[in-house]
Amino acid sequence: MERRRTKKDIVKMLLRNNELEEQDEEELLNLLIDQPIAIDVDKQEEAKMTKGDHFADKLSEIAGSWTFIFLFIAFLLGWIILNTVILAKGEAIDPYPFILLNLVLSCIAALQAPIIMMSQNRQAEKDSLRNQNDYRTDLKSELILESLHDQMNLILKNQRQILKYIKEKEGEKHESKKNS
Repeated sequence: MERRRTKKDIVKMLLRNNELEEQDEEELLNLLIDQPIAIDVDKQEEAKMTKGDHFADKLSEIAGSWTFIFLFIAFLLGWIILNTVILAKGEAIDPYPFILLNLVLSCIAALQAPIIMMSQNRQAEKDSLRNQNDYRTDLKSELILESLHDQMNLILKNQRQILKYIKEKEGEKHESKKNS
């Protein structure tokens, strides 16, 4: 008959790939079994955000919208029409090939890209925290389910013993009635 794994065995099995010391494993076991482990990653990250982080998120939100794209296309078309049709008689601010427009677009791209990357990096960190939290929650659920399974087995074993005891007592009653 196969030996049932204990909670400690399961955690050790799951942590086998990680290089944890024995004391760390014990602390993790206690944390998983005795304490609530779920955290609100969004609230935790919100508390750590700086003004720059908020700005990067806002810029990413705006620059990644269809409204921004359509407004930017309208700006580009307006710039081109202004400089080729309206101000074409030598008063154009940026005549064709639109060197000033290229400079402005390059500057915007040079500033916008790293800001959006900062926002994406922070989102990746948040996703990593969320994954770690999910793993701990799943592990705790597994440990609790194992404990419940063991308790159910104990209840079933006790129930069988009680039924066996009741049957023995009923058998003794029938024997004593036959003998009397």
